[in-house]
Amino acid sequence: MNTTTRHQRSLTVWMAAALCLEGVSPMNAQQAVPLTTGSVLREMTDLSVLAEFPDPPYKTVQFSSYDRRSVAPYAPDWYANSDGFGREPIPGFLKTLQEPGEDKVGKYLLAQVDGPGVICRTWTAAINGEVKVVLDGQAAPLYEGSANDFLGHTHSALAQKAGLITEPIGAGFRQAEACYFPVPFAKSLRVEWRGRLDQLHFYHLEVRRYPAGTPITTFSLADLTTYATDIARTLRVLQAPNANWRAPIAGQVEPFELTVAPGAQESSEEAPGPGAIQEIRLKVEAGELHRALRQVIVKGFFEGAPQPQVEAPIGDLFGSGPGVSPFDSLPTSVLPDGTMVCRFLMPFRTSARFVLDNRGDQTIRVAGQVALQSYNWREGTSMHFHAKWRVDHGLLAGGGADSFDLPYLCARGKGVFVGAACMLLNPTGVPTSGGNWWGEGDEKIWVDDDTFPSLFGTGSEDYYNYAWSRPDLFSFAYCAQPLDTGPDNRGFVANIRWQILDALPFESSLDFYMELMHHSRTPDLSYARLACFYALPSVREDHLPITTADVTQGLELPDNWQPVAAGAARGATFYQAEDLLVDTPANVEIVSGRMWSAGKLVRWTPKTEGESTQLRLNLAKAGRYQLVATAAFTPASGRFTAKIDDDTDLSPVADLFTPHHTMLRNLFFSAGDQHAVDLTAGEHTITLTARGKNEASRGMEIGVDFVWLLAR
Repeated sequence: MNTTTRHQRSLTVWMAAALCLEGVSPMNAQQAVPLTTGSVLREMTDLSVLAEFPDPPYKTVQFSSYDRRSVAPYAPDWYANSDGFGREPIPGFLKTLQEPGEDKVGKYLLAQVDGPGVICRTWTAAINGEVKVVLDGQAAPLYEGSANDFLGHTHSALAQKAGLITEPIGAGFRQAEACYFPVPFAKSLRVEWRGRLDQLHFYHLEVRRYPAGTPITTFSLADLTTYATDIARTLRVLQAPNANWRAPIAGQVEPFELTVAPGAQESSEEAPGPGAIQEIRLKVEAGELHRALRQVIVKGFFEGAPQPQVEAPIGDLFGSGPGVSPFDSLPTSVLPDGTMVCRFLMPFRTSARFVLDNRGDQTIRVAGQVALQSYNWREGTSMHFHAKWRVDHGLLAGGGADSFDLPYLCARGKGVFVGAACMLLNPTGVPTSGGNWWGEGDEKIWVDDDTFPSLFGTGSEDYYNYAWSRPDLFSFAYCAQPLDTGPDNRGFVANIRWQILDALPFESSLDFYMELMHHSRTPDLSYARLACFYALPSVREDHLPITTADVTQGLELPDNWQPVAAGAARGATFYQAEDLLVDTPANVEIVSGRMWSAGKLVRWTPKTEGESTQLRLNLAKAGRYQLVATAAFTPASGRFTAKIDDDTDLSPVADLFTPHHTMLRNLFFSAGDQHAVDLTAGEHTITLTARGKNEASRGMEIGVDFVWLLAR
């Protein structure tokens, strides 16, 4: 079925007139020569530059602490995982410059680039020692000091050296454990590390490599003052993209509205070019929204293409999958009210058309607005936006022999890769990151004539800019973890990374794989991923059409799951909270649902601060134990403290409030400075006492799924 609403007709009429306007957008202007710190800073928030193949061209490469035993996909140790923990069989550096002395400190070559380039991304989970950064072979290093500071806070480390700040700047250039700050050099880059191989030394350092002779003005500390306005403006946008980003040129905004019945397709009328979609804002309404966001597929066709350049579930396309998971990044944002925003520029030469394909069983309504602008299409340089989604259900995930490489994108032709997202259903029963972590595997990205990946990483979370399998939610301009239902890394998880400053241009090919390596052998894992890139019309890639099975499976957690005493929970004794209730007053209820262990959650809604309720458990064996509660974090949750028996007060005060989601998290209680307490065999009473609520919370409810005693 093909219908056109009044709003769509007005949009088409406007485009027919407005896109005939003369003028060239900033994306079509030649890059200022030479490249400077200021010009690259401006690229960090100008999404229009991604839509044209870079001129001058560059290739992005990554230096990292990956396991050097990995040499080829079908050679032994391709999935080796000693990549920065310490005591690696082969040091994770380019070269040993000085063997360790009695103090175990050695000197190693971390990065070497001969020719012009730009440092564009740094990252570390933790690294000991110092680095010396030398540009163009200069006698005085640009930086010599803490490796952790330079790789984790590049801009702040340089600004502190210049005497401009005394404390590191928070979010902005630094995003999770990564830092994006351009450091251009005209002739060469050399980074040496001095430290101990037997201690933590994780690192990534990404560099744009330009052809010999490319004019570049080498970075100096004076640039921090010279380009202070660019730095301040870039920081402002990176810190709050939805509020502060503005398109380089003004666009015309038009509203739209579509209603799509089950099994139906609704299409916009074909819009004439040349032109460009600058921004899309929309909101989906449905009875079961989390299903609709996965089961309604967006297809975008440019120039009358027989197959869509854009094909993804509507929620996953914006990075919100499954369900509404608020975050604020530069190319996409999801607002708490469910409004989803895409700012990737989508230019077209002759036409653009979008289709909504409803594979679900409920009628949905999509309403929003689109901003369009004039655009001067340049043959051989201008590129179409692509967003391709795929999913694998029923995977057997594990480590060792169960590890394998999952394709994100395999493309042939010319284009620029600009980011990826993954959305998982991780059904393991282990309740702790140590044991339920799904992302031990590394990214491996071959570009053009690579015989070995230009980018070989150190873990899936490291690619997504965080570290140590952290389950907490975060949102930055270039990366986000907007969803992790828990406990720890169990359940539904979404990770996003946009490659803007560190985009990956490819002249002939790009192959992006991510290892799937899990801490525990876990069947029936679902792994969806979105690959975003720009490409010339001649590109070909390995995308297959999305099937109905793709978008109807993997939307429900396993029923009646049970916690497993493995990984960091090894030796734990679990007690279902509903089995421990001493009594059931009117303000205590048992809630059913797939998220909860054994399908049940005890939800207590205290009437006043200071009110208490009790759980009683029977311990089979005396010993020293730490009390852990796996609790529900919700927008209506309060605070509480716990006590064992009558004499052991535990800390901390647990605040279960989270603004947008319902999640499970583990609370590890301590007695003073002791993690564990001595308990006799037999009956023990756990008293929970209400301690008010976060001022943003809608209530004081306390939800406990299960309690465990962990032998120490």
